[in-house]
Amino acid sequence: MHVETFAVGPLGCNCSIVADLEAKKAVVIDPGGNFDEIARRLAARELTVSAIVHTHTHIDHVGATAPLQRLTGAEACIHEGDRFLYDMLPVQAAMIGCALPETVEMEGSLVDGKAFRIGALELAVLHTPGHTPGSVSFLVSPSGESPRVFTGDTLFRGGIGRTDLWGGDGNLILKSLRGKLMSLADEAIVVAGHGPNSTIGHERRQNPFLV
Repeated sequence: MHVETFAVGPLGCNCSIVADLEAKKAVVIDPGGNFDEIARRLAARELTVSAIVHTHTHIDHVGATAPLQRLTGAEACIHEGDRFLYDMLPVQAAMIGCALPETVEMEGSLVDGKAFRIGALELAVLHTPGHTPGSVSFLVSPSGESPRVFTGDTLFRGGIGRTDLWGGDGNLILKSLRGKLMSLADEAIVVAGHGPNSTIGHERRQNPFLV
């Protein structure tokens, strides 16, 4: 498994490329901006993108989706519960004072239990609502390596996602955290939507929202 995670866009969203380098296949998670940088990294590894997936549809996580889809021809996917937020991109852009990104047709195909093949790897979808109704996390568990879970804005190192925006639900995010994410192994690496990585074990013991 090859993973590159790097901050993109005006709010520093973590975009991740998850790849099987032997198969030259990849999935891009949360292309929130900096299309040229994402394209450069894909070209450097000669990777073919099989899917573009989103942990949720806040504007800082979808900013480069349209040009990336044009470049790759890959399906762009969200959870159907977040389609209303994607339709509200003009409102989101006005709220934070940023440029309105180009939109693209999003497939509402991210459902709990779905899995994407990336060569020999499998990326599983976990529905983890609360930050938004359609928030999802992505879990990859390669043989012989620590699992990695891409939690978007549901779980951060030492924090959790805000629930005071459209469709947020404080009780639901805690249910997602305790029922889905905290059921993972301690050694699972947490790749959050912003900021540094953590592990499930560290968050289980140290996160003030979970202890």
